[in-house]
Amino acid sequence: MPALPRGLYLLTPETADTPALLRLVDAAIAGGTALVQYRDKSANGQRRLQQAMQLRDLCRAHGVPLIVNDDAALAQAVGAAGVHLGADDGDIAAARDLLGADAIIGASCYDSLDRAAAMAAAGADYLAFGSFFPSPTKPAARRAEPALLRAAARFGKPRVAIGGITPDNARALVDAGADLLAVLSAVVDAADPRAAAQAFARLYRTSDA
Repeated sequence: MPALPRGLYLLTPETADTPALLRLVDAAIAGGTALVQYRDKSANGQRRLQQAMQLRDLCRAHGVPLIVNDDAALAQAVGAAGVHLGADDGDIAAARDLLGADAIIGASCYDSLDRAAAMAAAGADYLAFGSFFPSPTKPAARRAEPALLRAAARFGKPRVAIGGITPDNARALVDAGADLLAVLSAVVDAADPRAAAQAFARLYRTSDA
């Protein structure tokens, strides 16, 4: 697997408006998005397949990896860069067998270092922690503290922070070691998604300076 970029990890909204979805992702990529995750938990398999294929083409054109949430079979079907797995989404070994050695396989670790240790040992390529702040997407999500990101450095894997992250509260997470900031609302609901993406990207330019 190639080294993961650092920066904004855009999570897509669930929508039947495919042209609007593509415009949103294109704008966010123009603003500096490093990674895109396609998220759609609907039962509309045909829509999910078509949207994932079009996002794959868009992301490839810009050199940005596309990750599929929860569904390794869909990731394999469209040739996505990888899959993100939550606690109930199947195991890493099965996803690796399906997607191959070069796939990016991420794992949700919530607020648990024990789960992070298990996922790292199982071969996860990145470890996602959160929710760090109240999230309109998942208001009941388990909460994590920035210190968790520092502690997770021991696993030697890229660390992803998720949950209610905005350009105004993200600095503490970047300083604590978040390699990627997984964001939905702060970009999707912004009046200017490209500018919102740029604000997140700037956090990494200043931290790397």
